[in-house]
Amino acid sequence: MLEEFFSPQALAVIGASRHEQKLGFTVLNNIIQGQFRGKVYPINPSATEILGLRCYPNVQSVPKSVDLVVIVVPRDVVIEAVRDCTAAKVKGAIIITAGFRETGPEGAEKEREVVRIARAGGMRVLGPNCLGVIDTNSHLNATFAAVPPLRGSISLMSQSGALCTSILDWALRESVGFSRFVSVGNKADIDEVDLLEALAGDQRTRVVVGYLEGISRGQRFMEVAGELSKKKPIVLMKSGTTAAGQRAVSSHTGTLAGSDAAYDAAFKQAGVIRAPSLESLFDFAVAFARQPVPTGRRLAIVTNAGGPGIMAADACERQDVSLASFTAETIERLRAGLPAAAGVYDPVDVLGDARSDRYRLAMEAILADPNADAVLVLLTPQAMTDIEETARVVVEAAAQGRKSIAASFMGGDEVAPGIKVMHSGRVPNYPFPERAVNALATMMDHREWQQTPPEQLVRFEVDGARVREVLDGALKDGRRALADEEARGIIAAYGLRIPRSLLATSAGEAVAMAEEIGYPTVMKIASPDILHKTDLGGVRVGQRTAEEVRLAYNLLLENANHYAPGSRIWGVTVQEMVPKGRETILGVSHDPQFGHLMMFGLGGIYVEVLRDVVFRVAPIAPSNARAMVRGIRSHALLSGVRGEKPADQDAIVESLLRLSQLVTDFPEIAELDVNPLVVFETGQGATAIDCRILLKPADGS
Repeated sequence: MLEEFFSPQALAVIGASRHEQKLGFTVLNNIIQGQFRGKVYPINPSATEILGLRCYPNVQSVPKSVDLVVIVVPRDVVIEAVRDCTAAKVKGAIIITAGFRETGPEGAEKEREVVRIARAGGMRVLGPNCLGVIDTNSHLNATFAAVPPLRGSISLMSQSGALCTSILDWALRESVGFSRFVSVGNKADIDEVDLLEALAGDQRTRVVVGYLEGISRGQRFMEVAGELSKKKPIVLMKSGTTAAGQRAVSSHTGTLAGSDAAYDAAFKQAGVIRAPSLESLFDFAVAFARQPVPTGRRLAIVTNAGGPGIMAADACERQDVSLASFTAETIERLRAGLPAAAGVYDPVDVLGDARSDRYRLAMEAILADPNADAVLVLLTPQAMTDIEETARVVVEAAAQGRKSIAASFMGGDEVAPGIKVMHSGRVPNYPFPERAVNALATMMDHREWQQTPPEQLVRFEVDGARVREVLDGALKDGRRALADEEARGIIAAYGLRIPRSLLATSAGEAVAMAEEIGYPTVMKIASPDILHKTDLGGVRVGQRTAEEVRLAYNLLLENANHYAPGSRIWGVTVQEMVPKGRETILGVSHDPQFGHLMMFGLGGIYVEVLRDVVFRVAPIAPSNARAMVRGIRSHALLSGVRGEKPADQDAIVESLLRLSQLVTDFPEIAELDVNPLVVFETGQGATAIDCRILLKPADGS
C-alpha cells in the first residue's frame, strides 16, 4: 500500500529549478544525491536541462509513465499541476507547497479542489504543506531536508515538517537510523491511518513513531493501530493537549484537536505507546529498534557507583519493574569473582575502581540467570574506569541477544567515546538511569499488551424498543434534553437498577405513592425543561410523613414556577430513598474524533475538585471497564479501607458495559451522566440515583 510513495520506478519534480536557493533545486538535488535507483524527470517549461537531467514542460510530455510526482510550484499553480498529473495517470503526488488550509478559508477551498481533482483521477496526495518522503531502502530522499538520515529500522511520520528537519539533525548526532520518514503536512488525503497501514507491510520497520497534532479518523485509527501494535510497537507524541496548544494546532495545520482525554483513552485501547515528550518518544523508539523486548519485568542493574544504582532502583519501583532475585548460583559466582566489598544482590555494585573485567564477570553471570529478564548497565567516569573497553563488553553481551540490555554512561566528554561504541553496537544509552528504566519499562508494558488475547464485546438482553420510543418522542417534540424520568427509564431499559419512583400530579397522589413506596422518600420536580433541579430548589430529601410529602409537593411546584417560569411541569416524582453506599459517577460525552467517550470516577470532591476520573472510548470490553475502575487514584476507597467492606466493583463494571452498549446502539445520544451511581457492598449491586441525557442536534453535529 502506497508503495508508489516509497519505491517508485519513476518520479517527476514539478517546479524543478536551476537556482540553488529554491526548493525546486533542493528537492531535485536531494533525489539525485541520494542515488535514487529509478528514473527522475525534472518538470520546468522554462528550462531544457537541470543538474544534468533533461527537462520537460509537463508530466504528460514525459515519454515514460511516472509513478510519483513531487510538486514544489507556487500555490496558485498547484491545481493546474495536479490536473496534468491525473491526465498522465500518475499514482501519487507529494505536494510540498504551503498556503492551503493552514492559511484560512481561501486556502482551504483550494485544498479541497486539489483533493477532488486527484481523487477523480485515481491519484493519492501527501500534503500539502509538507517536507516530503524519505525511504532509505529505495534510496529515495524526496524532501528539502538539509541532511539525509542513516539507514535503520525506525519509521517516522510527522505532522510538522520543521520538526522533521530537527529530528534528522538530532538523529545523525545520535546515530539513529530510519527506514521510512514521512511528513504528512495538512493530511488533505493521506493521513496517519493510511501510513500505519502502509508501514504494517514494511518488513524493515521494527517500530513506528510519530508526532501528531490531531487524528482525522478516530475509530478507524483505533482499528488499524490495534492490529499493528500486536505486531510492532507504535510510539506517538500527541501535541495540542492544553487549551493554548489546541488553538495553536488549529492555526498551524487546520486540524481539529480532540480532547486530550479521548486521545489518551484511544491510545491505551489500541496499544499505542503515548510519549509525553519528544525526548521520551526517541528514548522508547531507540530501545525498541536496537534491543529485543524483555520477556518479563525483572531488571538486573550493574553499576560502579551506589547513587546511580539507587536512582535506578527507585525508578523501577515507580514503573512497576521488579529488581531481579538472583539464583544462589549467580550470587556465589558474583561473590567469588568480585571484591569482598562489592554488592552481589540487585543492584550489583562492582565498585568505583572497577575496570571492564568486573563488568564482564557481572554481566556473564546475570545473562545466565533465568531470574533476570533485562540488564541495565550504569557507569560513572572514575579514575580507574576504562570506558571504551567497558562499552565493548556491553556491546558483546548485547550481541548474544539473550536479554534486552540498556546503558546509562553518565557524564559528558569523558564517556562520549564509550557511548559512540555502544551506538555502533546497537545498545541504547541514556544520560540518566531514570530514562533508561522508563524505556525498558515501556518495552515490558508493550510485551504484556502483545500477549493479551483479543477480547470480545459482551451484549446484554435489553429493551431497545422502549429506548427508541422515548428518543423518538423527544426528537419529535424538538427536545435535546430528556426529562429525569425519561433518562432513568432509558438506563433501566438497559439493565441498570434505579430507585422505585412514581409520578404524582397532585399532593394527594404524592402521599398515596409515598405510602406505597415506603418512607423515607425523595421528591423531585418533573419537567423536561429543568435539568439542574437542585440549583432551583427542585429536590427535597427525607420525607417521613404524609404531611411532609404534601409540604414538599407544594414547595417544589412553587420553586419551579418562581425560578423557572414558563417551564413545562409534568408533576412531582416520588422516589424511594436508597441506602448509603459509595457514590460514583458514570458518564458519556461525544468526542469529534473518536465518538463516545466513557467516564468513571468517585462522586463528590473526587470528581468536582480532584478530577479523579478515567476515560475509555466506546464500545468497551470487560477488561477496559475493569481498567477504568482500577485506574482512578482513589481506587483504594472502593477496595475497603479502615474496616469498610469492599464495594461491588463487578456492579460498576457491568454498569459501564451496559452504558457502552446503550450509546453504541443509539449514537444520537450526545451526553449521559449517571450521578450518583450508589455502589453497595460486594455482591449487593448498585443503584443509579439520577441520570441526565442530552441528544445530538437534529443536524447530527
